[in-house]
Amino acid sequence: RFHHTSTCHLCSCSKTVSDEKYQDPFQLGRKDLKNLYEDIKKELLVSTAELKEMCEYYFDGKGKAFRPMIVVLMARACNIHHNNSREVQASQRSVAIIAEMIHTASLVHDDVIDDANSRRGKMTVNQIWGERKAVLAGDFILSAASVALARIGNTTIISVLTQVIEDLVRGEFLQLGSKENENERFAHYLEKTFKKTASLIANSCKAVSILGCPDPKVHEIAYQYGKNVGIAFQLIDDVLDFTSCADRLGKPTAADLKLGLATGPVLFACRQFPEMNAMIMRRFSKPGDVERARKYVLQSDGVQQTTYLAQRYCHEATREISKLRPSPEREALIQLTEMVLMRDK
Repeated sequence: RFHHTSTCHLCSCSKTVSDEKYQDPFQLGRKDLKNLYEDIKKELLVSTAELKEMCEYYFDGKGKAFRPMIVVLMARACNIHHNNSREVQASQRSVAIIAEMIHTASLVHDDVIDDANSRRGKMTVNQIWGERKAVLAGDFILSAASVALARIGNTTIISVLTQVIEDLVRGEFLQLGSKENENERFAHYLEKTFKKTASLIANSCKAVSILGCPDPKVHEIAYQYGKNVGIAFQLIDDVLDFTSCADRLGKPTAADLKLGLATGPVLFACRQFPEMNAMIMRRFSKPGDVERARKYVLQSDGVQQTTYLAQRYCHEATREISKLRPSPEREALIQLTEMVLMRDK
């Protein structure tokens, strides 16, 4: 079902039926993300110096701010679609801030679960301050995000964004389990990918669309765009774990195998090399498993198939967002699907 014989042809900007020219998403989103990290730090009202330092550690302005950028672009695209308003509402910008806070809290917790020692090219919170304090720092960032969310004062938005936190926990549980049956295994992987990565983007996009436009069809477009881009983003991440060098990625490669995780490239490779099945079931725990699995993946078409799958999700995201009225922001969101596929870190 997931095999594709030909590469999906993505809608590129030149082909969209619109007079809008190429839009750089980062340029377009920048004005709404000015002082993003300073504003996040204002939300983290901490009395103790150590907790403050830990909580602010990843909000150093060196992240790509990929999620907040999608959120503000979606906000503008929906506002323009609804009543041609080109302003981002304060509540919509708050959603972008909250999304980045939830994402960062999940990174702090993930690093504890994975016993990771580097992220974004620097030591992890758990390596510097220890696991116990790292867990508490992640909790604190989440609680600050919850306070900011309550301040928006919209119960629908609260329920949409708290779904993200539930999904993150469920996704982590899915990642801790594994499936014997091959078909179930792929469905399990995609569900885990949605819950751990795409739910945040999908629900944040939905939240800003609700704030900007009363039409449920637009809410669904925003949600589907975020979901499809989010899944594609993670699929490419899983590809880069095999194809990128550690310096470029800012974290060690083959990290997923070392954690015992079978991602897309591994699951596709397993179809060509069934002997990988036993390795997947024992979570690559025997000496030499990680190296052998990596070799099998690179000998197979696992990387290519996972990339094709990501292209399909990006194609779907483009199809959804194209239902909105043309705007520079809509074109930038289309452009973003291409950037997700082309990224190398």
